[in-house]
Amino acid sequence: MSNGPRLGSLDPRAAQISYRETEHLRVLIANERKDRLALVAPIVASLGHEVIAHEIAVEDVGAVTARERPDVALVGLGESSEHALHLVEKIVHESACPVIALIHAPDPDFVKEASKRGVFAYITDADAKDWQSSIDIVLRRFAEYHDLEGAFGRRAITERAKGILMERHSIGEGAAFELLREHSRSANRKLVDVSSAVVDGHRLLPKQPH
Repeated sequence: MSNGPRLGSLDPRAAQISYRETEHLRVLIANERKDRLALVAPIVASLGHEVIAHEIAVEDVGAVTARERPDVALVGLGESSEHALHLVEKIVHESACPVIALIHAPDPDFVKEASKRGVFAYITDADAKDWQSSIDIVLRRFAEYHDLEGAFGRRAITERAKGILMERHSIGEGAAFELLREHSRSANRKLVDVSSAVVDGHRLLPKQPH
């Protein structure tokens, strides 16, 4: 971590930090301490992003996240680590955006528990001048994670479709895959779309009589 100015000593209005042109993001900030919210929001705005909500209560943050659909969420560690962890859980449950933990100083125990609840990264007050770089990295990793997750999902669908064809036609795995691939080519459709059609259609078919 850098030894730059801490959040409490950084005047957001006077911050003259050289940032490159970045995508305009919609950012949700959650922290049980109002004074921390008041400090973080102007810094995020100074990076060219829109602060869409400031939330403190755990019971409110889920509904706000679901309604606003932020691009990224910053969850601050306030007086209670349990409160912050509950905020993380609610946001992760309701949103398809990465969550970044914002802490005042390195806290391995909190970071470990937050990671179990879905936090993608953490940043400290001392890194305020590097926040944008951290956000960029998190967004890239989040996108890569979903691409990988999607690839595993597509593979799982194809495997299920192969199993259905093997059972229906009493054929081997290789022959089942060839059926899928041949139909994909002849119909000019993606293999995963053909596989999905097989899986979905199978659900509607009656069970074969013994």
